[in-house]
Formats: sequence, structure tokens, C-alpha cells
Amino acid sequence: MILIWIIIIPLIGGLLAWTLGRGNSVRARWISLLFLAGDAVLAVYLWSRHAGRAGLINGPWLVDMKLPWIPQLGASFHLAMDGLSLVLVGLTIFLGILSVLCSWTEIRDRAGFFHFNLLWTLSGILGVFMALDLFLFYFFWELMLVPMYFLISIWGHENREYASYKFFIFTQAGGLLMLLSILGLYFIHERDTGVYTFDYTLLLGASMSPAAAFWLMLGFFVAFAVKLPAIPIHTWLPDAHTEAPTAGSVILAGLLLKTGAYGLLRFVLPLFPDASATMAPAAMVIAVTGIIYGAVLAFGQNDLKRLVAYTSVSHMGFVLLGIFAGNLISLSGAVMQMVAHGVSTGALFILVGMIQERIHTRDMDRMGGLWSLVPRLSAAGLVFALASLGLPGFGNFVGEFLVLSGSYRAGIPATALAAVGLVLAAIYSLRIVQRVFHGQAKAGTTLADLSTRETGMMAIMIVVILWLGMFPQLLLKTAEPALNAIPCCVAAEQPAPVKGGRK
Repeated sequence: MILIWIIIIPLIGGLLAWTLGRGNSVRARWISLLFLAGDAVLAVYLWSRHAGRAGLINGPWLVDMKLPWIPQLGASFHLAMDGLSLVLVGLTIFLGILSVLCSWTEIRDRAGFFHFNLLWTLSGILGVFMALDLFLFYFFWELMLVPMYFLISIWGHENREYASYKFFIFTQAGGLLMLLSILGLYFIHERDTGVYTFDYTLLLGASMSPAAAFWLMLGFFVAFAVKLPAIPIHTWLPDAHTEAPTAGSVILAGLLLKTGAYGLLRFVLPLFPDASATMAPAAMVIAVTGIIYGAVLAFGQNDLKRLVAYTSVSHMGFVLLGIFAGNLISLSGAVMQMVAHGVSTGALFILVGMIQERIHTRDMDRMGGLWSLVPRLSAAGLVFALASLGLPGFGNFVGEFLVLSGSYRAGIPATALAAVGLVLAAIYSLRIVQRVFHGQAKAGTTLADLSTRETGMMAIMIVVILWLGMFPQLLLKTAEPALNAIPCCVAAEQPAPVKGGRK
């Protein structure tokens, strides 16, 4: 039942924060923090028990529980966790706690309802990372959509209504395509076996024609590509990031984008291995285009928050490239990039929120000279700008290096073009440092540097991103058995047939 409690605890915490936190924002914050801390205890307990032995995608899981839910439809409340899920559940709770902390002084209006929506979004994300029934997975997929819409539309900035509508339409359209593919898989399995089921472990063996498999795979792919996001269906992201409150941007960049990558790893590759192999060249072209396109557009932004948003398009292109390169090295790099990007870009959004709270603008033309005014904040900004460009020693470097190493086996041209993204990342990251923190400070300007709470947040995130860069093996070894069982990895590890001729 521990997996159910990981999902239920944020739901209960959100309800209590809303009901008991009305008119008392401090109480809402502490309730949210307390309940997420309880979730963190459960996650640490699972990690301490299972980090050394990650389960397999179609074999034994670390934790597996199944309860009847809607037997008439063949839907069950089936939750399970392997090493991949364990890593992403830990990331979700970690960034959830930071989202509450970074909203401590920013959110004053309707704080109880804000924390309700924040915790329910996190609960939906946790469910996505653990659901093994496709009907249940879709339920959690939609659950995280609605409260995130409210976070943007109520507590966002100037164009929040437009951004929230756009976010909702894009993600809902992708979700409906996925629902059609789920139903197609559901009926195909019933045709072959006479059993209606949404159970992932049973649907893994469904047999279908190559054409049917490709179209069903495409429905899943589009839904997950919207969330990733992949071009050209990425346009909701910059608007949503720019207009969302700081916590909303952290959740969007650090977690919601990861649900798209997780869906590709968990569902697209295992359920449709042959169709995924057919899709791989096109997906790698989309990934490389996104890497370069996102980096170029990031360089052209004056709005600091929008700049950081476009870096996500570029960085998540590396994740897509690693997934469809289809070997253990590239998949391991994709998982590392997912986690490192969640930490580093989440930290950049928190820093942007801190800067906006102090100088009331995101326009880099009105910034400059912050290093002399707020040295601790500026030093943290430099650290995460260097992490974003993939400097050795940070987790982003490990992820991108592994992705490029793995993709080299799949296609040298794609790898060479993706490597150009590293150069462009250096340009836009150093541009942030130069325009925001260096230069002459405005005459007569005085700003408050990081508070104790803010310093603690930045210190923790710096330690984590350095730990990922210096000691990546714990994370990689935790996820490796789950990745190894993905069909493309299994095929890649098969020995090549021996042909006649000279040895």
C-alpha cells in the first residue's frame, strides 16, 4: 500500500491546505510542506530498500500492487515501481518541496487554493510515474492537467489566460489522441484473446499488423511529444512558462516535461518496438532540430523567463535523441538528462522568480550589475548557467555526453548536429551571466540578497546537481535494469550472427 500512500498524501495535504489555509497563507504553506515531507520519507524508505536492485519492465518490480477498480471494463488500480519510476518519483517530491518553498513570499492571494492545486498536480504526476493500468494512467494524465491550468490562469502574469488556454488545448488534444490509441490497443487485445483489459503487462504481448501498430504508436507518440515538448508542437511551452508563477514553471520544466519522456520509455518503445524502430529516424531528426532551434530562439530572447523556457526545448531534444537512438548508453543519458534538467532548469526558474520579485521585471535590457548588489543570488545564477551549458562536473554534462555517445552508434550526422547544440548552449548561458549579473549597476539601486530560506534552497540544488555530475552511478545503476529490458536495448545487446569467411 506504500505506493497508494505516496499518491494519497499530497491529495490529503492539498485538501487540508485549502480548507484550513483560508485566510491564513502561512498555515497553507506549512501544511503543504509537512505532507510533502511525509511523501519524501516514504520515497527515501523505498530508495534505501530497492536502489540496489531495480526491477525489469516485464519482470519483477520493486513494488507491485493491484486492486480491483472497474472490473466490467477490465480496469484495475494497478501501481508498480521499478528503478526508472523510483528515480522520477524522487525527483517529483524533491521539486515539489522546492516549489512550496519558492512560493513562500510570492503567493499571498488565495494561498490555500494555490497549494491545493500545486499538491494535486504533484499527485497526478506521481500517479503517471507509477500507473501500470492504461486506463488509470490516462486518469492521472488528465488529473495533473486541470490543477496546472488553474495555477497558470489564476496566479500567472499578464497574459496568463491566453497561456493557460493554449496549454490546456495542446495537452488535452494530445491526451485525446493517446486515449484513442489506448482504446485501439484494448480492442485489439480483446479480439485476439477474448479478454478486455487495460493491464500494461498483458498488453505488452498484443499482436497486431505493422500498420495498426504504427498508427497506435503514433497516437501515443504525439501525446508524449506535446508534453516533452518536441517541435513543431512545442509552442504552448514558452507562453506557459513565461506566464506561470514560479512554482508553476518549476513543475512544468522539472516534472510535466518528464512525463512525456517517461511515456516514450514506458509505453511507446515496449508496446510498439517495431513501429518505434520505424519511427526512430524521423524522431531523431525532430530531436536534433529541436536542440538547435530551441538554442537559437533562446539566444534571441530579452525576457529572461522566456529565454530559460526555450532552453528546455533544446535540452529535452537531447532526451528525445537518446530515447530513439535505442541503446543502453543513450537511454541512460536520457534519464540522467531528465533529472539534471529538472534540477538545473528548475533552479533557473526559481532564480528568475527571485529577480522578478526584487526588480519587478524580466526584461534583460533593464538588468545588469546584479553581482555587486546581490552576490549570493548572482553566484547561484552563475552555477546553474554553467550547469545548463553542460560544463563537466555537473549532471547535465553526464546526460548529454552519454546521449551523444549512444547516438553516435545510431547515426553520426545526427550526433554531429546535436553537438552544435552544446556550443549554442554555451552562448546563451554566458549571455545570461553577462547581461544579468555583470556590467554597471543602476545608480542608487539597493536590493536584498538571498534570505536564509532562499540560500538553503540554492545550496541544496547546487549540491544535487554537482552530486549528479560527480557521482552519477547510483542513479544510473538504479535505472539501468529497467532500461535494459526495453526491447530496443534487448535487440542492441544481441550478438550479431556469425557469417562465414576469415576470422
